[in-house]
Amino acid sequence: MRKEIFQKVSKTPFIDTHEHLLEEKERLAGTFPSWWSQSDDWTVVLSHYIASDMLAAGMPQKSWDKFYSPKIAPLDKWALLEPYWPAIKNTGYGQAIRIALRQLYDVEELSAKTIKKVQSGYESLRRPGFYRHILCDLAKIESCQVNCLTGKPFNESDMPRLLMQDLSIMGMFEGPDLEQFGKPTGIKVSSLSDWHRVIDWWFNKYGKYAVAVKSQNAYKRDIDYKKVPAEKVEAIFKKRLDVQPLTSKEKKMLEDHLFWYAVEKATKFNLPVKLHTGYYAGRNEMPLSRLINNPCSATDLCRTSLETNFVFMHICYPYYEEMISVAKQYTNAHIDMCWAWIINPVAAKDFLKKYLVTAPANKILTFGGDYIPVEPVLGHAVIARRGIALALSELVEEGWLSLENALEMIDPIMHGNARRIFNLAGKAKTLGRVKWG
Repeated sequence: MRKEIFQKVSKTPFIDTHEHLLEEKERLAGTFPSWWSQSDDWTVVLSHYIASDMLAAGMPQKSWDKFYSPKIAPLDKWALLEPYWPAIKNTGYGQAIRIALRQLYDVEELSAKTIKKVQSGYESLRRPGFYRHILCDLAKIESCQVNCLTGKPFNESDMPRLLMQDLSIMGMFEGPDLEQFGKPTGIKVSSLSDWHRVIDWWFNKYGKYAVAVKSQNAYKRDIDYKKVPAEKVEAIFKKRLDVQPLTSKEKKMLEDHLFWYAVEKATKFNLPVKLHTGYYAGRNEMPLSRLINNPCSATDLCRTSLETNFVFMHICYPYYEEMISVAKQYTNAHIDMCWAWIINPVAAKDFLKKYLVTAPANKILTFGGDYIPVEPVLGHAVIARRGIALALSELVEEGWLSLENALEMIDPIMHGNARRIFNLAGKAKTLGRVKWG
């Protein structure tokens, strides 16, 4: 039974519903964002989530900075990581890296003896077409959905049908971001209605190309957005334009109003609304007292706009039990397991088991690598496949599903749901005709 399930999961393609991947041309040119590692060497593969585990394990900040510095020779960097690697190599983050190193560079374990092979493998693999090789050939991913982090609300990708794009709405309401969102439109903003026109401009330009809209505003506040009429925030927006300080109440009112304006536009364009919930990336900055409110706030959002398809990301870890109840109750609530498999692979497996016997199976999305570098996406995909196969196998062994039922679920939860929820066939057709510029 396990063999049959594992074999089918292994062969079934994923739709990857969440990434932050840089464009391949940026990786090939070694031109990274200013806020990212500037070292075009093997440490790029370890330059995302595992970097936080390093610091949490006790690596001094100075050593961490050197590890990602272009001023340090690549082969000398292992000595900085070596004291902490045993403590982090078995976390979900660490296992994703180890799997990637094994499958990409044929390196079983990081060590002083293998680091030269890792660096050589990194240099050899990084050639035109390596994104498709890693994502499609090795990870068996049909397409990715990318939330660009380089300051662009929407990235005009060179590979639009492989790296499908979300339209970021966070700067439409947080702040709002007059520079990044306002300036490209050419609209002179002197009133709230002008800013509404700015939001309209972004949807009119990219709404037909985007697969969803995305906000990670939950890193800064609760997602308890209330509908506030325009007349109540017009004067507040004017204060924002005049660079006058806003009270916390005024700031929330303005954000809430603009959030719902953007969500209503997304709904008209039939774009699902992706919202960060749960765990925070980084270190020493996560207030669990705020995170625990996410499921409650999610129900309020769903109830306020039943016609909007909300996608709650990362299973709201560690409060994932509550999020299952949201999906069971609300027709417009969808749960995305992106990132969850490497935050806590055992919890993610348990979440999927519980979800599949509790909430409708057509509202679960089971994979998103959530990486900036492409290499660890492969490792994450391997972990996710193992977790999915284990969850289904255990449900059969425990008598909750028949083998036939378990096998029937594989296609929908690995790609079928995503294709339907995000209208990927229609988007691929539109993107196939795109001419940016």
